[in-house]
Amino acid sequence: MSDRITVEELSELMKKAAGVTVAPQELEERRDSGFDAFGIDSLGLLGIVGELENRHNAQMPPDAERCKTPRQFLDLVNSTLMAGA
Repeated sequence: MSDRITVEELSELMKKAAGVTVAPQELEERRDSGFDAFGIDSLGLLGIVGELENRHNAQMPPDAERCKTPRQFLDLVNSTLMAGA
């Protein structure tokens, strides 16, 4: 398991935890769009955070579920995973 979350993994998590399908390429191109533009609400983001915690056996930062964009989310989560590596 990687110590960084990729756009591809986030795309997979969005589908699994929130039921929203977004191609990794589209997610990459729209990293600064709000999660709401992809159809992800706070509950969906909470599901993504929970799935990440299970996969990586690590607590995600409390602010992760409040990130507004995929870029913010990836930056925060990856800095947390790197610190714990």
